[in-house]
Amino acid sequence: MTANKKPAAPARPFRLGAVIITMGNRPDDLRALLDSVARQEGDPVEVVVVGNGAPVTGVPEGVRTVDLPENLGIPGGRNAGIEAFGPGGTEVDGLLFLDDDGLLPHKDTAELVRRAFTGDPELGIISFRIADPDTGLTQRRHVPRLRAADPMRSSRVTTFLGGANAVRTRVFAEVGGLPDAFFYAHEETDLAWRALDAGWLIDYRADMVLYHPTTPPSRHATYHHNVARNRVWLARRNLPAPLVPVYLGVWLLLTLARRPSGAALKAWLGGFREGWSVPCGPRRPMRWRTVWRMTRLGRPPVV
Repeated sequence: MTANKKPAAPARPFRLGAVIITMGNRPDDLRALLDSVARQEGDPVEVVVVGNGAPVTGVPEGVRTVDLPENLGIPGGRNAGIEAFGPGGTEVDGLLFLDDDGLLPHKDTAELVRRAFTGDPELGIISFRIADPDTGLTQRRHVPRLRAADPMRSSRVTTFLGGANAVRTRVFAEVGGLPDAFFYAHEETDLAWRALDAGWLIDYRADMVLYHPTTPPSRHATYHHNVARNRVWLARRNLPAPLVPVYLGVWLLLTLARRPSGAALKAWLGGFREGWSVPCGPRRPMRWRTVWRMTRLGRPPVV
């Protein structure tokens, strides 16, 4: 080092926050989750709890709260949590999104997230492994890739799990937040596709774990309707025109092959029709090179 050359300034620590939405019906689970976030090693994780149509009560001192007068759904609630960290979440460099009945069993998860983001500037989103707290097992549907037989294998992926993930806040600055109108189902895939088209990478990390009880997604009353409607919106918003009928045709055949009950199929078909008749927001079809990237990663945007 020459005498007149100043040493490089140390890199600023990666600032990490967390957004948790709740409807106020799991106070014990929420408190256990907040305690697990507080136990994380390294710099403290700033936390915002969003009351989605219910006031937030009983949280520890230092936890910020946002009370929404009505339930805005999962994407709307999480967007409110993002904005609580400044426009687009800019008060921090990355945000954890955690289900209020989840739990971080390991104390190094936040540090692993920081290292992953600082070690790879092109990494935009990290999907955690969800495991049942009693059995330790991970359901196949919780591994965001087609080759899901081995949940312990980390890999690059094309989507992520909505209630167990971390997002670099620069992603929101570039592509926007979650689609409010979706309310529930596929909102994370919509964000993932926009992030991929902007050049960001997404990783599934088996070593970053969220404990979550095993529950069927169909427990939500509007599950079948929203799944179908939002798939149509997902395609209309993001896919090149030639792929829209292919994607939706594949999912129609897959749905029929699963032999849903009459009531479930009726709800699904009603949602499918609504997806075509109701505005879905701005259309920004991904580039064909993004389609090719996703195909090389093992999941072309037709399934």
